[in-house]
Amino acid sequence: MTVGQHAAPAARPGGRWRRWRRARPFTAGLLVALGGVEMLVTLRAPLGVLLHVGPQGLAAYLVPAILVLCGALLVATPQQRVFYALLSLLLGLVSWLTSNLGGFLIGMLLALVGGALAFAWTPDKQRRPEPTAPPPAPREPADDTPETTEVIPLDRG
Repeated sequence: MTVGQHAAPAARPGGRWRRWRRARPFTAGLLVALGGVEMLVTLRAPLGVLLHVGPQGLAAYLVPAILVLCGALLVATPQQRVFYALLSLLLGLVSWLTSNLGGFLIGMLLALVGGALAFAWTPDKQRRPEPTAPPPAPREPADDTPETTEVIPLDRG
């Protein structure tokens, strides 16, 4: 190898996946979606105490479905993370009333932690390597400036 040629660094497996995942609130979206799925599963639980009457019956399915959608949208569109994070936090709290105590607390806690993580997530700033410029050369005097300065006496007369 010559001085100008360098071997490319070996690519680690999963490098593209890792870069994609770190460029968005992936863990937050996953937790929010898992919280919604857990609430939907507890709605289908064969327990005699679960009762769905009137608008709460619709809200019991609507709140977890929107949470799953918020989790997917957090991963898909990280630019809108603040809106989806606030929506998931609000729906996580509402699920306490509508979805069997928030999916027996587990789904509600997953949604709240995921929403908080999404709200706190910030995109990574890409660090661009600074170009290595040669140091500035010392300035040379211009050709029209004299090397020596003459003192001219004033005429008083």
